[in-house]
Amino acid sequence: MSHIEERRIGGVTVRIDRTLCVAFEVCIDLAPTVFVFDDEGIVTFTRTETDVAREHLIEACRACPVDALVVIDEAGTEIVP
Repeated sequence: MSHIEERRIGGVTVRIDRTLCVAFEVCIDLAPTVFVFDDEGIVTFTRTETDVAREHLIEACRACPVDALVVIDEAGTEIVP
């Protein structure tokens, strides 16, 4: 598995930097239809595409205490962290 994962969700691109994740689980608690732990205990995307409110997704990514989650808007601007 790559150290960087990206998925387009709710009109934004979400990037997971798996090298930064330390498994606080806040993102999973806030967006369980988007994020899960893999077998190594590192956050990854759920297997299926999901429809989630953009604001809810951004809140879940912003809650990451180690900035392992990045959100990029349609214009290519990083809005989280």
